[in-house]
Amino acid sequence: MRASKCANEVLTACLFSLLSYAGAGVAQPAKLDAGAGYPNKPVRWVVPFPPGASNDIIARLIAGKLTDALGYQFVVDNRGGAGGLIGGETVVRAQPDGYTLLLANPGPAIAAPLLSSRAPYTPDDLAGVIVIGYAPLILLTHPSVPVRNARELVDYARANPKKVSWGSSGIGTSLHVGLAVFLGATNAPLTHVPYKGAAPALTDVVSGQVQGMHTTTVSADAFIKSQRVRVIGIAGPKRSALLPDVPTLAESGIKDAESVVWFGMMAPLKTPRPIVHKLNREVNRALALADVRARLDQLGLEVQGGTAKEMDKFVRSETAQLKQLIKAGLLKPE
Repeated sequence: MRASKCANEVLTACLFSLLSYAGAGVAQPAKLDAGAGYPNKPVRWVVPFPPGASNDIIARLIAGKLTDALGYQFVVDNRGGAGGLIGGETVVRAQPDGYTLLLANPGPAIAAPLLSSRAPYTPDDLAGVIVIGYAPLILLTHPSVPVRNARELVDYARANPKKVSWGSSGIGTSLHVGLAVFLGATNAPLTHVPYKGAAPALTDVVSGQVQGMHTTTVSADAFIKSQRVRVIGIAGPKRSALLPDVPTLAESGIKDAESVVWFGMMAPLKTPRPIVHKLNREVNRALALADVRARLDQLGLEVQGGTAKEMDKFVRSETAQLKQLIKAGLLKPE
């Protein structure tokens, strides 16, 4: 009996040790890098504007490189409308697991949620991954508008009040913000016409339905080259290498009207930091590739890169500046 009892005690001790070891084994993965197995299925990258404009082109370029590097497809999903709010909400409401991302710019990331009284999220609901780059906005008009620079546009609009309409990609988008800054600097009587994206707004400028708009070189490149639109100003601190003959707004005598659009990747707020850092690392690697840099140079984009923490700091700064524009009455919540 004593031998049997001893054997049973040994067996019990062994089983306890095995269970303890197994339990430790189960708990162990929680200590591992949460991004180590990411991704293990396709990733959706939401572009909150229609196909064809700068956001879409940049996303597809980087998505292809991420697909190659990580072995799973990064699918660009265009969800346009409401100044980027529809696409932004899609991302904010998604599981924070790294499988739904946002191609962010100042519109859906900051301006649209601050300017819409019915916004389903705030800028604080998104986590920065990386700033891909930025580009100065340009001012372009239909060739029938008899102006050659931004000062002539202001004078023409004042001489023809309510006759100059100005398109944008929607309420709260970066193009709308650029227009607001321009109007604050000039008091030009331009009539704002919001669209569901830069591409449809540009289509109506080309057809003459509206007289002009702020946009980016990448969005309007084909129409600029075919001379179906006229670029009359650069809303940046220096001339564009792609448009060396076009003066800056400051050169045309218009001060404090500079505006740029930045592009980046963002994720739902509670996305695990190891996944955010992995995405940041891979996008930085993509931005260092010679063919990517060459293409972005062609599009007039200044490559940025950097850390996720730097992007969060940058977005907070941009949010504070936009709030100042709202406080000054240059942008009005609707």
